[in-house]
Amino acid sequence: MRDVVEIGLGKTAQRGYHLDDIAIVPSRRTRDVDDVSTAWQLDAYQFGIPCVGHPSDATMSPSSAVRLGQLGGLGVLNVEGLWTRYENPAKVLEELAGLGEDARATKRLQEVYAEPIRPDLIAERVRELRAGGGTVAVRVSPQHTLALAPVILDAGVDILVIQGTIVSAEHVSTTDEPLNLKEFIADLDLPVIVGGCTDYKTALHLMRTGAAGVIVGIGGDDWSTTESVLGIRVPMATAIADAAAARRDYLDETGGRYVHLIADGDIQTSGDIAKALGCGADAVMLGEALSLCEEAPAGGAWWHSAASHPSLPRGAFEVAGEPIGSLEQLLFGPADEPDGQLNLFGGLRRAMAKCGYRDLKEFQKVGLVLDR
Repeated sequence: MRDVVEIGLGKTAQRGYHLDDIAIVPSRRTRDVDDVSTAWQLDAYQFGIPCVGHPSDATMSPSSAVRLGQLGGLGVLNVEGLWTRYENPAKVLEELAGLGEDARATKRLQEVYAEPIRPDLIAERVRELRAGGGTVAVRVSPQHTLALAPVILDAGVDILVIQGTIVSAEHVSTTDEPLNLKEFIADLDLPVIVGGCTDYKTALHLMRTGAAGVIVGIGGDDWSTTESVLGIRVPMATAIADAAAARRDYLDETGGRYVHLIADGDIQTSGDIAKALGCGADAVMLGEALSLCEEAPAGGAWWHSAASHPSLPRGAFEVAGEPIGSLEQLLFGPADEPDGQLNLFGGLRRAMAKCGYRDLKEFQKVGLVLDR
């Protein structure tokens, strides 16, 4: 049973743990790093590293998504972002990158995202992704899925990501017809990733919609303001472990249908990646961490995809910083700093080797310890 703490008469709270609260415990066996595989597979699509690019315009353009795919990850383009609102958003991105400490940064984000989404540009961006080779994945919010799905599907994507801050399988509305995820996914012949979710019950319900993958977390990082705006904070170690328990129960329920978990939040270093996978994730969604590469379209600036919400933004604009390396160096090194921000997946492989595991499925069984 998880610790339950009484916070006042008649009110209790469950104790949760962040990735910073835990550490990996090596086993009796070590393994040569060259014998370790970081490959994973979602439906029919195979990837060399468990990395999914967070669909922020700061990091994912058609070209950077293609480049991430070439390096073994999965780039995800936001079809509600700048690339589907502007024929060429290069000048907008350049302006945003130069905002620095401008107090109007959030207001300016809201202004540039007020431009309407153009269906023709959605089709064009999907064509650009397809021309780059690899797996084509795009993100749409639950609110706009029904409206934008026809053009997305006609354009021919491989993987559809339905992502919001919090996504449930049972949205209730008295004003609009809600998206029925189970019915929507059942009508598709492509894998769908849905999220984010924060607990066992929601993860299990999302799995029952037929989703191929579930995003765990709300993309929390140092610049996320979801806690201050909505009062919601996700202890990622607990959230991932809870979702992994839901997956285990869903496996038993269905006789073997496996749903992949993608951890999204508080993941900045190779150590964070290792701990997220050790808690039960199959892959991680990287956002701010990828903003530090030379190929990032916003030149080092970072904002969460919810930071431009027209009435309730939930994310601060981060001041543009100098790139610390190419995307390839960020993912595979070599690292010239010892802080874990470079050679992210080389670090993961080393952690797996130190603990004696040869692949990601095995590594999910690694021992963990509370160290705080």
